[in-house]
Amino acid sequence: MLLIDCPYCGPRPEVEFRCGGEAHIARPAQPADMDDKAWAEFLFIRSNPKGVHAERWIHQHGCQRWFNALRDTYTDAFIETYEMGTKPSRLPDGRTTR
Repeated sequence: MLLIDCPYCGPRPEVEFRCGGEAHIARPAQPADMDDKAWAEFLFIRSNPKGVHAERWIHQHGCQRWFNALRDTYTDAFIETYEMGTKPSRLPDGRTTR
């Protein structure tokens, strides 16, 4: 079984978590000013890389808190988990941020 390290509760089994999609997507400042094409792209178009990717996760059957994770989509390995509003210690391309 895969263990996911919740930044609030520590390592827990994967069945307690749900993925919420790509992380660090900024909501448009004026969504009413967007045309239908731009709004659809904001809602539905996401990157889908093979490799390390930043995602949002929720500890649904635990503390019920959202957090971010760097996960390798090729190996399914979690590289790092970190609280919402903070930055990872490295970027998806491998560069460090701290």
